[in-house]
Parts: sequence; C-alpha cells; structure tokens
Amino acid sequence: MTSRWCVCATLLLLACQVSAVARDGRAHANLARRPSVPKVSAPEGPVTSRNGSTIPPYTTVYYFDQLIDHTNPSLGTFQQRFWHTWEYYEPGGPIILFTPGEVNADGYSGYLNNRTLNGLIADQQNGATVVLEHRFYGLSNPLPDLSSQSLRLHTIQQAIDDLEYFAKNVNLPMPGGDEVAPGKAPWILIGGSYSGALTSWTMVNKPGLFEAGYASSAVVEAITDYWGYFEPIRQFMPSNCSADVAAVITHIDSVFSSGDQAQIKEIEKTFNMTLSHLDDFAGALRNNLWDWQSLQPDSGAGAQFFDFCDALEVKDGVSAPASGWGLDHALSAWGAYWTNTYYALVCGDQSAEECLGTYDPTQSFWTNTTIDNSDRSWEWIVCNQVGFYQDGAPADQPTIVTRLVQPSYDERQCTYWFPEAFSTPPVPNVDAVNKDYDGWFVNIDHLFFANGQRDPWRESTVSADGTNFQSTASRPIAVGDGFHCSDLLTSNTVDSTIVRVQEEGLASMKAWLATWKPSA
Repeated sequence: MTSRWCVCATLLLLACQVSAVARDGRAHANLARRPSVPKVSAPEGPVTSRNGSTIPPYTTVYYFDQLIDHTNPSLGTFQQRFWHTWEYYEPGGPIILFTPGEVNADGYSGYLNNRTLNGLIADQQNGATVVLEHRFYGLSNPLPDLSSQSLRLHTIQQAIDDLEYFAKNVNLPMPGGDEVAPGKAPWILIGGSYSGALTSWTMVNKPGLFEAGYASSAVVEAITDYWGYFEPIRQFMPSNCSADVAAVITHIDSVFSSGDQAQIKEIEKTFNMTLSHLDDFAGALRNNLWDWQSLQPDSGAGAQFFDFCDALEVKDGVSAPASGWGLDHALSAWGAYWTNTYYALVCGDQSAEECLGTYDPTQSFWTNTTIDNSDRSWEWIVCNQVGFYQDGAPADQPTIVTRLVQPSYDERQCTYWFPEAFSTPPVPNVDAVNKDYDGWFVNIDHLFFANGQRDPWRESTVSADGTNFQSTASRPIAVGDGFHCSDLLTSNTVDSTIVRVQEEGLASMKAWLATWKPSA
C-alpha cells in the first residue's frame, strides 16, 4: 500500500445492504455503497422466555421519547422506534443495545435473538437485547422532513447523545425494566459497519457509559478519498477476473481521456449505453464491483459478483488462466453481460441518463425530502463528516475502477442533494471526526473489534493495511476470513475463522462482565 494508508498519514486526513442503487425506484445507481450491516429478521409470533413465560413477538415496535436536539432540550422530543426482548434475561444480566445504523430498522429483529452475535451474548450472559432505530432513518425522525434545515440535527454527535440518553432514561417494557440503567446493570453496545464505528466513537466520547462494546467491520477512520474500498476486492476476487477487469478499465480510461470519438462510440456500442458525461459511464461500471459487499460465506449470498466474473472468464466451458483472457475478450464479454443481464438489474426500465447520470440536479432522487429516504440521510453524513468516496486508485496503484471518478465527482453531487447547505462542493471534515473520536487510534478498554480480510471496508477499520495495531486482552482485534460484518451472523459459522472470531468475542464479554459491579 502507498504511504497514504500508513498510520501517521491519517492525522492529515466507515448481506451487506443493497447500495444506493436504483432498485428501490428512489435511489441512484452511481451512488457509492453504504457501509451497512446485514438485514436479519427473527421468527414471527410470541416468544417464550427463559423462565417459560410467553412474551411479545420480536417484531413488536416500542417508542422512546428522544430529545430532538441534545444541545437544546427545550425543543422537546420525538418518537424513536425500538425493538426489544427479554427472552434470555435474568436479573443482573446485561442490556445489549444495537442500532443497525443508516437504514430503516424494520427487518432487523434478528439482532434480538441468537441468529446473530447479539443473541449469542444475551444467551451466554442472561441479557436482554434492544434494537434502536437511528435518528433520521426509517420512522425515527426529529423533524417531519429531510430538508437541509432539518438535517442540521443529523450528526455523529447527536447520534452518540441519543444512545446515552436512551440508556439512561428508557423504561424497558420487561419486568424490572425501570431498574436497569447504566450503573444498575451492565450495558453492552454492539454495532457493525457505520454502527460499529458508532460503537467505538460512543465509547470514546462517553467513557464508562457502556461496560463493553463489540464493533464489527467498524469503519472508525473517516476518509475522503476512499479508493481503498476496492483493495480487498482486488486482492481476493479471482485473479483472472481482476486482471481482465483492470485491463478493461485501463483501456476505457485511456480512450475516454483521449477524446477519440470513434473509439468512444465503439465502447458505447459494446455496452449498448450512452451517457452525456463519460465519467458517469465509467463510474457506472463500479456497480459490478460493489456487488462484492453482498457476499457472505453462508449460502452464496451475493452470487451476482461471481456471475459477473464467470461471464468474463468462462469461455466455451473453459476458465481463463490466472492472467485472464486479455482485453479483447474481456471488453466484449463485459459489454455483453452488462447489456443482456446486468443493466436491467440495476436500472430496470430507466434510461441510462435517468439511472446513471449525475449531472441533472432536478432529478427527484436529489430533491426528495420526505422521511424514510435513507440515501438522503446518509449522504448528509457523507458530505459533511465522513466522505468515504469510493473512487479510482492513485496513478501509482493498480485499480479495478475508473480513475476518471475522484472525490470532486462526489463532492459536486453534494450541492445537488443539499443546495441550501452547499453553494460550492464541500470537503467532508474528516479531520475533525478522526480527532474527536480517535479513528484508528482508539484506545478504550473492553472494546472488541471484529474484522474480515475480504471486507471492502477493511481499509477504514483498525485492521487496515499498514496499521499493525496489536490485539490486547482489553482491546482485542480479531480478524477472520469473512466479508462485511460476517461475524455478526450465526449462519456464517460454516467458516471456521468466523467461528473463532465469535468465540473470542463471547469469551471477552464473559471475562469483562465477570468483574462488573453496580455503581448506582
């Protein structure tokens, strides 16, 4: 890796979820993949607790009166949704708090039971589990729209303060639920991806509030030019596929940069696609690489990525050697796959300009301010605080995505999303985030980091190439062969390295909670 990724450089500078692709009719296919945790639902119907009593279903929705603005409590409260079970709870056990982060929290009830690591910890420690919807996602909105004015209350610090206020003030709907505040009971904070980073950031910002934390694929280091997203993909995808993808991208970048109209039209014909801006065309091909984030070891989830590689590398029933088939075949094969299979999956019946163009600020995906638009809420955090622009690598590094797309491409779009807030393209204030919440350099006791070698978000975690942070008993760092947040899912125990990560996490929780004593 280049020195850009060495530890000292940082101070100068987040299955799983479907990205901001136009598959929900509201998003856009050239928006970068969000760092989200896998959606896992729990069985419906009544639940039987450990003592044999029948308790409400996992899908029961509860509401908490959360402060609209923690810097101005006089503004009042809004209703923040949460889900909860005391299936495994016994008096004295921990309260295990989880937020799925930057998504509507419906469908995440699996994080209440032992389909996920949360439930394994609760089962082991006799704990109660909670899933809390993040402010400005789903139906937990401090204000009635997602305008720039409303989103001024959408910050990392407000989210951290939400977790504190919830823990200290919630009356959980279970026996003794009004007597389990921090100090009276141990609280464990769990998160993955962005919410994994939020776990770390909260424990830095609110020391002593949570007795322990578990941060999976935690994107703790905010990075504007996050070309490293594609590094684990390049390193671990089939070598023949990476060789041919790199060859095609290098060719397209060269042709598009040359201005040779005949060659440009030939590439457009190969992909049966024309866009008014060539960086949009080249950037759209990132979608095939973004599919890697959906991969999990359990059941072939995310198989679209390997369908793509097979389309490039299997010819007449024969697989290409490690060096690939070469540019001519790869370009033709990628174009055929894009035209005949993939475009419809990404864009449906939209035109290329509607689906993949990023230069028309009047399109509805920029201007839709209604609630439950997670793309818009996440882009606010991206534009202001974390960046994570998934663009082409520097010239001295190999790349599998276009170098025609750089942070300025994404920063321009911030002015389309939020023209009232940004008259000129903003540069996210990643330095402030990393300074305030310690980024890679977090040093908090009882915080467990779990990462995967194949995770495209690895380079913003404490397991990034070049960091070499040491795992300790008080701040363990466990790395398996998994993908994004693989260790959170019990279905992924088909991979023995993920089993080991989960076992280490469970052992740490057991050891840390054994020393806990009430302080209130």
